[in-house]
Amino acid sequence: MKISTKGRYALRIIIDLARHDKDGLTTLQTLADRQDISKKYLEQIVPLLNKGGILITERGFGGGYRLAKSPDDITAADILKLTEGSLEPVACLESGDPESFCNRTADCPTLPVWKGLSKVINEYLEGITITDIINQAEGAGDDYVI
Repeated sequence: MKISTKGRYALRIIIDLARHDKDGLTTLQTLADRQDISKKYLEQIVPLLNKGGILITERGFGGGYRLAKSPDDITAADILKLTEGSLEPVACLESGDPESFCNRTADCPTLPVWKGLSKVINEYLEGITITDIINQAEGAGDDYVI
């Protein structure tokens, strides 16, 4: 599994907004400048986060973006699922029903391996909040552990 640039940038955007929450609304240009990401690319990412209930958008003069919920209530998994579509390591697990994807699941010796990997990935990312990431970056911890 490889997290795309879109997923990595989305996580950076959310962390940035959480760190600057007290500043009020943040414009797309400000986010682009602070994170050194093209505004054009952010225009592709922000709608996903807005539609997914992570961001609130206020249009017009003085408008911008802010988090829709507390950084304590947003996990790395929330962000990555919105941007990546799935965190599953193999295609047969993406539908939630491997049997409907492949007629060999009953005889597949590797399916338990992929299910176990999926469980570890999802539990790990669901256990990391935006607040955890910020605290770790500020030296509160050396590594993420579940």
